[in-house]
Amino acid sequence: MKKLFIPLLAAQALLFQPSEIFAQKPKDFTPDWSKGVVWYQVFPDRFSNGDPKNDPKVTDQAGAYPFDVTSPFEIHPWTSDWYQLQPYEQKNGKDIYFNIQRRRYGGDLQGIINKLDYLQSLGVNAIYLNPIFWAPSSHKYDALAYHHVDPTLGPDPEGDKKLMEQENPLDAKTWAWTSADKLALKLIEEVHKRKMYIIFDGVFNHMGVNSFAFKDVQKNQQASPYKDWFMVESWRDPAKGTEFKYKGWFGVSTLPEFKEDNTGIVAGPKEYIFNATQRWMNPMGKGIKSGIDGWRLDVAYDVGHPFWKDWRKFVRSINPNAYMTAELVFSIEETRPYLSGDEFDATMNYNFAFIVHDFFIQEKKASTVTQFDTKLKELREAFGEGVALNMQNLMDSHDATRLGSAVANPDGLKFGDWGKYFNWSQKSNNKQYNARKPNTEQLQKQKLIAAFQILYLGSPMIYYGDEVGMWGSNDPDCRKPMVWQNRKYEPETHNPDQTKHEPDQVTFNQDLYNWYKKYIGLRNKYASIKRGNYTTLAVDDAQQLYAFSRKLGNEEVIVVVNRGSKPVSFSHDLLKKGQYKEVFSKKPMKSIQVKPMDLVVISNKA
Repeated sequence: MKKLFIPLLAAQALLFQPSEIFAQKPKDFTPDWSKGVVWYQVFPDRFSNGDPKNDPKVTDQAGAYPFDVTSPFEIHPWTSDWYQLQPYEQKNGKDIYFNIQRRRYGGDLQGIINKLDYLQSLGVNAIYLNPIFWAPSSHKYDALAYHHVDPTLGPDPEGDKKLMEQENPLDAKTWAWTSADKLALKLIEEVHKRKMYIIFDGVFNHMGVNSFAFKDVQKNQQASPYKDWFMVESWRDPAKGTEFKYKGWFGVSTLPEFKEDNTGIVAGPKEYIFNATQRWMNPMGKGIKSGIDGWRLDVAYDVGHPFWKDWRKFVRSINPNAYMTAELVFSIEETRPYLSGDEFDATMNYNFAFIVHDFFIQEKKASTVTQFDTKLKELREAFGEGVALNMQNLMDSHDATRLGSAVANPDGLKFGDWGKYFNWSQKSNNKQYNARKPNTEQLQKQKLIAAFQILYLGSPMIYYGDEVGMWGSNDPDCRKPMVWQNRKYEPETHNPDQTKHEPDQVTFNQDLYNWYKKYIGLRNKYASIKRGNYTTLAVDDAQQLYAFSRKLGNEEVIVVVNRGSKPVSFSHDLLKKGQYKEVFSKKPMKSIQVKPMDLVVISNKA
């Protein structure tokens, strides 16, 4: 009886083909426009000062570390030596790292608008802006409000502040459109005119201590309409002898965290976040073409899953093609719940950076080609094809040592040991860290990494200035002002302790810029690089040779990488027919010779 019953079940399975019997391809829940785009990350205060009349005053940083609004203050000279204390800074008697946190360079939205043609010329398709909402710090992860752009990023800071004073933050109908808000809409319009995209940074886990909501709670305690917004541990009560205590993010008292329950962020702040979300996605009710194209979500791991699920539904109800990417520094398994179709479309792909760092940047500690390929495959296939094409494949960011300094510090700690590496790669914590300009050999390594990053499957993200040769250890040194071609910069001669070293010239590296532009150009030219599949063609540990194919339809691009110190040759059955040409010279290639620390790219559609 059993022998007859089992085949019968199998036959029924074949007839009805239920999903639990037949493995199905994961549903693609990601936007189409963001697959394979080239991202560019902008840190607004450090990118370009387009309007010196709006430069922040010392009082604008009230509530931000290092909590000094009385010492002398000036807008910091854009082209000055990074570690050199300026005369106004020397007057407070504090060290360089105290003063770096007080620096404001005056970068603003007009500066970004002015440089959109530069980004378009580089080949960038999409921009991720670090926070632009009202906040006292240079990084603006301590928001005073989500529904207003920081007044110092727009043309009329004082006028904007007066407008905001007339609002009821709990009533979105009373929210004014300030001059800075309107300039943000102008930026969005100018980006879209160039057929580019833009996303904003949402910091929905906490607010700044001087935010409208928390200031009211501090003042009015339990009588505040915002009393249930934050994680208050005790209220101020002289009769009971209790003090006002609350939970700050990572114990930082200036960043009070929103309260959460089993449904996620509680009703009050949730409604405010949703209203602010709609404001920037469909501004003034003019339609989604006037709004941002998506969001990058800060410390996504600190906000409960129920909130993200509700928020995604809301975002997609406004714009079905909105893109949502999360800041996560997790393993594949820990990341999986965030990328299962009901929360995010992608992450800032630090795991990609960890794998690339181990293979390209490390020397004695470098992973083998086999290990490199195996880890890439595991990551590439972890969340489905749609997510893989949308992942922001970065090498650095505002929270990591710059690529130009990473290549100058091989065989240190592993980038993947995030917490330890984060501290080790800060010059303020590690005096042995090499914060000097990378040499020619190290820059060649950066070139090879950049080319691989751009040619790999996914969406490469360039941190502002990497393409022109900027360097710097971890935060705050990775946040130097952008190096522009038309400006003359002082050489870097100072160490953090104000001793000196031989000058490092700070200039726009035209050769490196041309390299980035050349390979971004390839990605924009070949659909197979932007959207094609990925196949490993060769793994040679002995010669440190790695080759892969990107293919879409009949178009194929083959990339051969030589990570080693000696020339290598590559041959493959695909090349015997003579249909492949080197993509730049158009020279037919039946066999390939690759110089040390270099690559060759060929295509059947060159």
